Amino acid sequence: MRNNTNIICILWGQKYTEIDVNRLFGMIQRNTSHDIDFHLFSDEALPDLHPAIIRHPEPAQNEAIYHASYNYRKEAALCDNSLGDLSGQRVFFFDLDVVIIDNLDDLFSYPEGDQFYIINDWNSRGNKVGQATCYSFKVGTLGHIKTYFEKNSEAVIQKYGTASQEYLSEQVIKKFGRLNFWPENWCQSFRFHCLPWGFLRYIMTPRKPKLGTKVLAFHGHPDIKDAIQGRWSPPDSKKAAKGWKKIYKHCLPTSWIRDYWTI
Repeated sequence: MRNNTNIICILWGQKYTEIDVNRLFGMIQRNTSHDIDFHLFSDEALPDLHPAIIRHPEPAQNEAIYHASYNYRKEAALCDNSLGDLSGQRVFFFDLDVVIIDNLDDLFSYPEGDQFYIINDWNSRGNKVGQATCYSFKVGTLGHIKTYFEKNSEAVIQKYGTASQEYLSEQVIKKFGRLNFWPENWCQSFRFHCLPWGFLRYIMTPRKPKLGTKVLAFHGHPDIKDAIQGRWSPPDSKKAAKGWKKIYKHCLPTSWIRDYWTI
């Protein structure tokens, strides 16, 4: 008898709501034949959370570190050896800013043993950095990452800044010798694989991902809502394009995203 597949995600702050969690839950349910247990780690008040989602508090951290390490709540805290009473079980993490494009059964069946799997970061070289939009591990094998961070948070932040996925990657390599990556076509980037180049962004709608893509990541800008509306970022955003950067920071309305991004 097959055990349920464990999905995990995390939510804090005001950028996302339980509606985004519900949407991710729905997209995954529609795209797998596996029975899933969907685990959310959050300390927020979420009155409209889907009742089938299993709610957990965020993993405990030293309070001083907790507030000083906003970017490490995912890549460090979720490595807790007792995460959600899931010790010894494999989990699959998804960011809330993803769109599930196709069936996930092969992804859920792909990992072997205790190995850690992650996306090969599209913006780096040398197989040294994983893109933490979607990754998988066995709970109880990465606890050293959280422990080391809590003991050395100032040094870690001084070295990596907000690049918490680089910290995660380096720690995994130190323990296991390398990063294991999902097949390249399974996880694609809207920014790198769908947006046209340069001035073509003014005349061409971003194309749909290649056949075989399962997870489409919206890291950085534009995010999902902005891509649908056809803008790089909200006009009042601190990240809004200014000056000559407006030349390439452009995105036409991309309505096909709505076909997948539904509750």
